[in-house]
Amino acid sequence: MNLNATLFAQFLVFFILAGFTMKFIWPPLIKALDERAKKIADGLAAADRGKADLAAAEKRASAELATARDEGQKRIGEAEKRGQSIVDEAKKTAAEEAARIIANAKAEAEQQMTKAREALRGEVATLAVKGAEQILKREVDTAAHADLLNQLKTEL
Repeated sequence: MNLNATLFAQFLVFFILAGFTMKFIWPPLIKALDERAKKIADGLAAADRGKADLAAAEKRASAELATARDEGQKRIGEAEKRGQSIVDEAKKTAAEEAARIIANAKAEAEQQMTKAREALRGEVATLAVKGAEQILKREVDTAAHADLLNQLKTEL
């Protein structure tokens, strides 16, 4: 064989091999490469979505923390106000109770003074009668002079 025939045979084998490769090997290889490229692109897109979701979640978390912090401060303020109102109410109740106790004590003291005056008047009347007995050297009849003794008690 000569050189041209060898070259022609090599070209023919090359073209047959190239045709076979392009028809049967190349499409699955291109398909596999395209699928791999698509998977990589999908993975990168998912990573970008994940980053965006993470940033959004961090913003929402920061907003929720700020809201919770504000609500906590508001509740603390309300609790302090309620505590102060309870203290004020207790002070008011204590003042009213103290005033009532003082009024009762004054009324009781007034009653004791009235009783003491009545007892003192009775004793003074008895002493006056005894003094009169001593002076007159005779016994004064208390039953007969009851009106006079009652008048003396009221005058004292």
